[in-house]
Amino acid sequence: MNTRAAVPPAAKLPVAPPPTLWRLFTAFLTMGATSLGGGVIAYLRTGLVSHYRWLDDETFVELMAISQSLPGLNATNMSILSGDRLRGWPGAFLAALGMCLPGATLMTAAAFAYGVGGDDPISKAFLHAIAAGAVGLITVVLVQLGAKVLVEIADYAFVVLTAVLVAFLNVPVLYALFGVGALAIWWHRPRKTGAGKVAEPLSKDPAS
Repeated sequence: MNTRAAVPPAAKLPVAPPPTLWRLFTAFLTMGATSLGGGVIAYLRTGLVSHYRWLDDETFVELMAISQSLPGLNATNMSILSGDRLRGWPGAFLAALGMCLPGATLMTAAAFAYGVGGDDPISKAFLHAIAAGAVGLITVVLVQLGAKVLVEIADYAFVVLTAVLVAFLNVPVLYALFGVGALAIWWHRPRKTGAGKVAEPLSKDPAS
């Protein structure tokens, strides 16, 4: 008796309709004003996927992969890609503007404040705390997305291989992404079965 079919898969929340341009701008303005350092990816996933439900996790990972492969800041790249996906080029422009405007304004003030009291122990302690918090946020996103998009052991091996190449062998990020990406494409290529048919790709959903 097959008991797996008796347990329905977890319900997937539907993606909300694309927002208005004003709503898109204010949402990215809010995320840009409340995100901290490298933890901005965590804020973007929480906002775009969990809160507003404008994107699903699969789409977010795809956009993040493109963003990581392009030059420039991840936050800016992600805002442009997400805005374009939701509302075309006007959405890309307003999303990038909303994401960058708070940071540009606050960094101007921070640069002045740091020039005045950058050697102050309290200022240094605050910056260390922000850095630690950003690392924690990135770790949370890594765990959340990894559980959804890493299907088999080979996927985890690609993650470890990329980390080893960049962190320990000092391979440039771009070279590591292209190299491991080519290896992953080869590994996940469609394979023919014994009958000459192309095998179906692996699925994370046991019921599929």
